[in-house]
Amino acid sequence: MSFLVLLLVLWVEKFSAWRNVIQQDGPWLRLLAKSEQQPDFIESPWLGIALLVVLPLLALTLVLSVLEPLLYGWLALPVHLLVLIYSLGRGDLLAALGPFRDSWRRGDTEAAYLVARRDLALDADAEGALLQRVQGHMLWQAYQSFFAVIFWYALLGPLAALAYRLLALLGEHAQQSALRERAVHLRHAFDWLPARVLAASFALVGNFVAVNRALLHELLSWDISAAQLVINVGRAACEIPEPELGEAGVGSLDSLWQLLVRAAVLWYAAFALWTLFL
Repeated sequence: MSFLVLLLVLWVEKFSAWRNVIQQDGPWLRLLAKSEQQPDFIESPWLGIALLVVLPLLALTLVLSVLEPLLYGWLALPVHLLVLIYSLGRGDLLAALGPFRDSWRRGDTEAAYLVARRDLALDADAEGALLQRVQGHMLWQAYQSFFAVIFWYALLGPLAALAYRLLALLGEHAQQSALRERAVHLRHAFDWLPARVLAASFALVGNFVAVNRALLHELLSWDISAAQLVINVGRAACEIPEPELGEAGVGSLDSLWQLLVRAAVLWYAAFALWTLFL
């Protein structure tokens, strides 16, 4: 059933607007705001994590325990699908990159700076640095929005996928520094394995030798962030040239996107084989 859910997620992502309907964070964000005002939660950040992350996981566990024994588990399939869609990243990466790509292709650096700041929350001191930051943004957003989520779903099910997204939301929106820091540390632990699996995938579908050089010294490092690892390895796998204005710069973004597509195909092929033979 897990592989069927992964296929349905692709269909929803490409051919429907359900993702925007399902990904409603308002109630959870209101609960976060209220909890941060309570003295008990201020003194004990772990209590906030228990309320905002563990409690939803317990509720999901209860729902699945009721539905999975019925009709050979088919009643649980919609729940799996809804949870996985909710756990994907927010926003449309390609749509957000569109205005920047158009400005960069025209060679309009002023417009490129403005749309990068407006749509991607990115800034830089030089043209080349801006394009590199956009390249890194594409790789990181694709990883944390899609690859990390489906990795944990395929490995441990919907509970792990939901935990990843809730920790990500907590790290992004928490106002209390102690609560935010603990969420970021827990997410770093969640990111350690899938980031390296994706890096290995880049080696298989990209430049293996260049990835080996970029990844070798950081493979088992706990200190390097998942974002830095994915960005470094992705750029190495595509052999990204020096940043250039115009069509060549946009072509580097296209190369990275094709790398991500090939990695996704590789993952789905691996999931299919896993489902058939294990």
